[in-house]
Amino acid sequence: MEDDGAEPTNYRRAPARALALAFALLIAPAVSTVIDAIMDAVAVVILDEETPRARLALLLQHFSKLGDDREPWRVMYPLKEVLLLVTCATIASCDDFDDIVAWGKHHLGFLRRFSEFHHGIPCERWVRALVNRIDPVLFGRCFNSWIAALWPDRHEFIAIDGKTARRTHDRRKGLKALHTLSAYATTARLTLAQLGVPEKTNEITAIPELLDQLAEAGQLEGALVTIDAMGCQVDIADKIVAHKADYLLALKGNQPTLEADVVDYFGTAPASELVTKTTVEKGHGRIETRTYTASKAVDWIVSERSYPGQPRFTNIKTIVKVDTRTEHADRSTFDTRTYICSAPLDIERAAKGCRGHWGVEAMHWLLDVEFKDDLSRYRTGYGAKNMAVVRRFALDLVRTHKANGSIKTRRKRAGWNTNFLLQVLQIKR
Repeated sequence: MEDDGAEPTNYRRAPARALALAFALLIAPAVSTVIDAIMDAVAVVILDEETPRARLALLLQHFSKLGDDREPWRVMYPLKEVLLLVTCATIASCDDFDDIVAWGKHHLGFLRRFSEFHHGIPCERWVRALVNRIDPVLFGRCFNSWIAALWPDRHEFIAIDGKTARRTHDRRKGLKALHTLSAYATTARLTLAQLGVPEKTNEITAIPELLDQLAEAGQLEGALVTIDAMGCQVDIADKIVAHKADYLLALKGNQPTLEADVVDYFGTAPASELVTKTTVEKGHGRIETRTYTASKAVDWIVSERSYPGQPRFTNIKTIVKVDTRTEHADRSTFDTRTYICSAPLDIERAAKGCRGHWGVEAMHWLLDVEFKDDLSRYRTGYGAKNMAVVRRFALDLVRTHKANGSIKTRRKRAGWNTNFLLQVLQIKR
């Protein structure tokens, strides 16, 4: 028999149910937010895994376009797989074929995430033989096309300069050291194109071909192209302007009359014709003060003149002088350089172009110090040229990654940790 003074069971449970319902209503939005955040994080992780996979697939697609004269039914190691191995191992601090093969054997599972590698990793002799026989021009265009596909935007500053791999010469065979000409986007720190030339004196004839490659890829129009004194030639200047770009060319001994005239002009020009800008940089135990002076008063250059060595440049719009004072702890040095430019007067742009050209020199220094480019002794076939292409490409990727540490440290991390290697290959900007 029920006790009249007792509360019904459902009535006693009602407050608890109401409290639970209220609690659920309160935390539901928070739970939903947490779930959404977790799903977004998972999506990002998946994207981070898929992005490098897709970009490597694109690179493999470009590698597949390279011609392979081997009989298809006898091919155990497809060319695209060998090139993928060489590229990844070079990023991972492997500077010769023995190191490349050893790294590939220890990371075969990683490589099989992107291609089959049905027969595993070839021996060092086989990798060397394949790299020696690849056409370096077509091989270089694979990387150039890959970079152009990932960064279709035009580059504001492009520096062109050459570098010699000193130990690639062979005196017995009369083979001179490999000299490679590079087109370098100084702001993005990317090698846009490169071309092997027999010797440094042939840079003058190789630069127009390199410019044509850049124009064909759609990366030259609108850029300011900087070249050292070797490239201060009328034909090269006209070629740059014909491709709807502008040039900033250093004057030196190869244009002695024009250089002397520009120096004399800045020594006597009225202040009203000049625009100046001064920058101060501190680091590496020195203080560098640069004073940029520019003028658009160039009518005296393009006017009719009759004397030996008369300037024949017809599209000069600006002349630039850079005075540099470098202060060390125990001494100071001074340097003055002059330039001609086809772009309208813009002191900020001219200063960035002059200073940015140092970027290609820094890239060459890193190739020697971190990638042992000067110590490379590849002398057979196209091996030296092809490995020069791979090193520049690997340096671009490693420098682009924003991880802490030097280039050497990042390369070692890529060799130790394949997840970090994937981050390098992902190239986030």
